[in-house]
Amino acid sequence: MPRRPVFALTALALAAALPLGAQAQGRPDLVAQSLAQGASHVPGELLVQFRGNASAAARTAAMARVDGKALQLLRARAQQEAGRGDLLRISFGSGLALAAALDALRGEEAVDFAEPNWIYTTQASSDDTYYVNGSLWGMYSATSSPANQYGSGAADAWAAGKTCDSSVVIGVIDEGMHVGHKDLKDNVLSVPGEIAGNGIDDDGNGYVDDVNGWDFDGNNNSVFDGRNDDHGTHVAGTIGAKGGNGQGVAGVCWSLRLVNAKFLGTSGGTTANAILAVDYMTDLKTRHSLNLPATSNSWGGGGFSQGLKDAITRAGNADILFVAAAGNSGQNADVTPMYPAAYDNTNIISVANITSTGALNSGSNYGAVSVDIGAPGTGIWSTVPGIAKFQSKYASYTGTSMATPHVSGAVALYKSLNPGATAAQIKAAILNSATPTPSLAGKTVTGGRLNVSGF
Repeated sequence: MPRRPVFALTALALAAALPLGAQAQGRPDLVAQSLAQGASHVPGELLVQFRGNASAAARTAAMARVDGKALQLLRARAQQEAGRGDLLRISFGSGLALAAALDALRGEEAVDFAEPNWIYTTQASSDDTYYVNGSLWGMYSATSSPANQYGSGAADAWAAGKTCDSSVVIGVIDEGMHVGHKDLKDNVLSVPGEIAGNGIDDDGNGYVDDVNGWDFDGNNNSVFDGRNDDHGTHVAGTIGAKGGNGQGVAGVCWSLRLVNAKFLGTSGGTTANAILAVDYMTDLKTRHSLNLPATSNSWGGGGFSQGLKDAITRAGNADILFVAAAGNSGQNADVTPMYPAAYDNTNIISVANITSTGALNSGSNYGAVSVDIGAPGTGIWSTVPGIAKFQSKYASYTGTSMATPHVSGAVALYKSLNPGATAAQIKAAILNSATPTPSLAGKTVTGGRLNVSGF
């Protein structure tokens, strides 16, 4: 089922006043809308995409307009699509207002687009073992024991021997994840060719000793830093906690591999680091020929970013789905888009949160055009760290953050059963198998909830 266009918006006066060439790739109208809606951003910073044919003098002149200083190269010209130059994170002069800095850069011929460095947050809240005692309802079906007709049907798939295989990799773009958790450790990817602890970038991807992934928030190879990495650990458990081992919980897929790109820290995460995280996963797949069909993205809240949208497009070009949380503001995302779930990229699956009674959770975003499907997201038990750094615990959380990894796990399950399936085919299979649900009728593209029982 193709994703329909998300936006039908009239350009704001800000966009209309800009030179046509400066608008060619960015969406200043949607940036302005995001700012008007109060989306958070890093003070004094911008992301600037330069044109590929811009001279060094023209770039210098553009930076001088805002007293700009380069802080970080996010994507070099050599990595860009044809005609695109460097993508930079910059600071701008303290005497300039954000709107003035954006206006000044967008008027420069050397600049393709300029936008704020938005801040994203997790899409969950705590409502604080598990399968056998009736707690893991999101995995049940109408006929499983225990049973819940509004679960994902994963239990039926397991009963038929469909528990995934270790060749499938899902990227967790989130907080860090507890790679030593007793229900996760067997399913954590060791990046091919990377040798732990030798202080060498063995695979040449620019990240030293990124054995299980990379921490873009802390700029180091430690993807697990303790108790504050509970959200990413919880997400990872729903996707791929080890099943059938007599302890804790079970993920949708029992035997896949998980790799982490941590970009969310204690203060959220920035657009700059989100772009790096998405591109990291794309590079891992292409560099190592990994069987990586999707990334799981239980975060949002930043404004429109052409830079991030472009990174998601690059992932799509590498045949990677971007499974995204629809958001927890209880709003119609067709009217009030929540990014990144609301981008119109065809490789996005946007996920709403349903309860154990089949209702759309009152806090979940929805949208007949921009939200694809519902999945269990209320009172979801999964893996978390304990108070001590290496303890293995479990907790119940609620949010579209919890619904999203059910769908990410469904991607892995389908891919393991259909190795030749493309991203588009996997997305179509998941959406076409959705079970019609009254609470989602007219509220999602499918009008239904996740059902993997027939995979």
